Amino acid sequence: MPDLFEIYRSQAGKYDALVSREDWQSNLLPAVEAICPLQGLDVVELGAGTGRLTRLMAGKVRFVTAFDASAAMLEVAAGRLRQDGRTNWRTAVADHRHLPASDRSADLAIGGWSISAIPAAERAVQPGVGQALAEMGRVVRPGGWVIVIETLGTGWEAPHPPEFLLPYFDFLEARGFTRSWVRTDYRFHSWEEARDLTGFFFGSDPLGALAERQGGIVLPECTGLWCLQAR
Repeated sequence: MPDLFEIYRSQAGKYDALVSREDWQSNLLPAVEAICPLQGLDVVELGAGTGRLTRLMAGKVRFVTAFDASAAMLEVAAGRLRQDGRTNWRTAVADHRHLPASDRSADLAIGGWSISAIPAAERAVQPGVGQALAEMGRVVRPGGWVIVIETLGTGWEAPHPPEFLLPYFDFLEARGFTRSWVRTDYRFHSWEEARDLTGFFFGSDPLGALAERQGGIVLPECTGLWCLQAR
């Protein structure tokens, strides 16, 4: 299995190339808006990475503050947002457990594919995930939303979550989060690109699920959204 933390530190460009191929059918943003319509909101985003979700939201929200532990990833995100002509954003390096954001400063706190890094690194759900969720709850105004987005299985056409994430998902649901899911399949331009980008990030495990269809090389992906409304 590749060292994901090293990828985030030193291969932000290639990582961005991979995630730019994900959700080619554009299912994710409607799934977020089914929970929380984004128009005019103030958003705090955890684990923004190279800005894939940030860019989707920036076209609708009033302002998005995008945090990530990797300065290299945020540099790519900032460049992409400038290319898009967006001005309603800022980025900052931050730990999920200690967000440099004011109490009740956001209508939505959202973390995409990143809070799961805490139990992966610490070999335990608590206390790290609890601290991150507490920070998300702290920055959200009453009536606002906390949304956590995580993989439910790469290379699968129906949810098949990685076993090591199950205690984390159980923890979310025990805290009152409800889950929905969507397909966010990858589509690559060629077999060479598909093997290169998927192997670089996922290793060899999902390569057998690649198939030529719908005008490209497709790798199925299931994505879960856990949501909780702030009181």
